Amino acid sequence: MGPLGCIDRTFTVLVVNTGSTSTKIAVFCGCKLLFSDNIQHPPDELARYARIPEQLEYRKGVIQRSLASSGVALEQIDAIISRGGALKPVPGGVYLIDEAVVDDLLNRPSTEHAANLAAPIARAFADSLGVPAYFADPISVDEYEPLARLSGLPEISRVSKLHALSIRSTAAKAAASLGKALKEANLVVAHLGSGISISPVKAGKMVDANGADDEGPFSPERSGSVPMSDLVTLCYSGQYDEGELIHLLTHGSGLFAHLGTTDAREVEKMILAGNTRASDVEQAMAYQISKEIGAMATVLCGRVDAIVLTGGLAAWDRLVGHITERCCFIAPVITYPGENEMEALASSVMRVLAGEEKARVYASV
Repeated sequence: MGPLGCIDRTFTVLVVNTGSTSTKIAVFCGCKLLFSDNIQHPPDELARYARIPEQLEYRKGVIQRSLASSGVALEQIDAIISRGGALKPVPGGVYLIDEAVVDDLLNRPSTEHAANLAAPIARAFADSLGVPAYFADPISVDEYEPLARLSGLPEISRVSKLHALSIRSTAAKAAASLGKALKEANLVVAHLGSGISISPVKAGKMVDANGADDEGPFSPERSGSVPMSDLVTLCYSGQYDEGELIHLLTHGSGLFAHLGTTDAREVEKMILAGNTRASDVEQAMAYQISKEIGAMATVLCGRVDAIVLTGGLAAWDRLVGHITERCCFIAPVITYPGENEMEALASSVMRVLAGEEKARVYASV
């Protein structure tokens, strides 16, 4: 295994990741990054398109121009992999991009998001090059155990919403570092970013998680779990309509609500300057993250090989230290800082190309 978790045999892959205001592409040869580009889309250009699917040809064009100037020999590419979009609930893993995938993403996604463009773009480029196209671990990954789905209200089921790509790829790296295959390891993986997902990974499956927008610890911009009766009162206070309240809970809460910033570096500066409020908020977030890690350890009956921290906030030494202090009695704490989405996608498809993992067919799950 190389530093990406990819195998040492050399394959060349193109990675496509479409976001709301940017398109990221990268070419890897084995574990070596040959080329990457983070293409920013000016708001006035995106404003020409009434709906996200209408951006398809525009985004393909900017990728084509970027690759043309990259110096990469496209005929050497063995496969293309993309970010997954808002598809039906599926088990985690790598999937072939076929007509059913493209049709669902462009015509009947579960939600409209720029991520839905990545797989159709990857399929188009793959067809032109005569290579296979894949996507991996979309936001709709659902591997919950039956008991994890029940809430205290029959009308509301717990639904899988987590940073599946980050958690699965990081779990694979952590398992390898422990000398185990992913299916042999019991891990609690915490993706710590603008949203926070904490999942017990049992035999390679993400069998539970806090809903990143609904439950668990607060994050740089999300509220996490809040007192239910007070939230109901706020819903009927007349202060917010439905859209405004959802935006508050998912983009205007957490560090931002308390301290006016989502940037951990700014919070660290506040703490070093003697801001006791900032110190309390950071410690409260670490406290809530640690509680959720402890809760997920019970899903594994306490048999945890490692607690794994990843995402941008895993680079915040103060936060990691506070989490480790509270959780190290459960299992050793391993950190893989950073988002690493492009690397995670590359390593996923390389496992398939090497025969270590079999690609799934979307229509058959």
